[in-house]
Amino acid sequence: MPLMKEPHPPPQAPLPWILPSLFAAFNVVLLVVFSGLFFAFPCRWLAQNGEWAFPLITGLLCILTFISLVSLNFSDPGILHQGSNEQGPMTVHVVRVDQRAFRLQWCPRCCFHRPPRTHHCPWCNICVEDFDHHCKWVNNCIGHRNFRFFMLLVLSLCLYLGAMLVTCLIFLVRTTHLPFSMDKAMAILVAVPATGFLVPLFVLLLIQAMSVTAAERSYEVKCQYLQGHNPFDHGCASNWYLTICAPLGPKYMAEAVWLQRTAGSDWVPDMPLGAQCPSPRRAWPWPSAPTSESLQTRERSPKEW
Repeated sequence: MPLMKEPHPPPQAPLPWILPSLFAAFNVVLLVVFSGLFFAFPCRWLAQNGEWAFPLITGLLCILTFISLVSLNFSDPGILHQGSNEQGPMTVHVVRVDQRAFRLQWCPRCCFHRPPRTHHCPWCNICVEDFDHHCKWVNNCIGHRNFRFFMLLVLSLCLYLGAMLVTCLIFLVRTTHLPFSMDKAMAILVAVPATGFLVPLFVLLLIQAMSVTAAERSYEVKCQYLQGHNPFDHGCASNWYLTICAPLGPKYMAEAVWLQRTAGSDWVPDMPLGAQCPSPRRAWPWPSAPTSESLQTRERSPKEW
């Protein structure tokens, strides 16, 4: 069976850190400004006229949106620690996932062989486990450890913007008999961008839901190197459980270097391989380092990758 190589994206020059950070901060400020205008004008008028359901529902959705946004902004996407040069790029590692062979690609910047679905982000200059994409809106990568926060943010944004749009429309309908005022102007000012952002966010939510159902990743879909049988697909229900509900397992910030150390012939693991990572999805016990120009194959269950 031919070895399946992970896609090699074209090299990109690292961007200055301040530019994407300013863009992410601008998005937060934009959300705060429009939320303030919404609650200060149309939502206030509805509350003063006894319509407390609208500010209550939109207020809860606003809190949920900001919590998910902050959580995603400062979350760890699944960063793998930099390795060492003891294992060089000439060493060959091959793993099998559901009868499909993957050659582990050497990352010259992080100095280790990347597990399947691990990708080096050129914007953050890190290797991310189960990499999906780099989100410029929050200036963070989306990977194994924060993908559920990303889905929560997109869902909460869709619900929040939809509630804002419905509230503004109801306010405009209730005040048709009143002359044009600042409240109406602010309601229109909030409703127009809410509609503009709601449509692409809803499309993004559908695309991500389809990707989770098919156990696909955004950068893999673009490169299409998993055409045909997808060894990471366990079925719709299992895919959603592994992505949203399954335990994340321990972080590999320090464990990756330990797993890559050169092991002699008399080396015995301190614990069973299956006990190294409690999460069935994330357990990737690293094969012991082979000699140069050698080939090593590990038979692994697809649920362990």
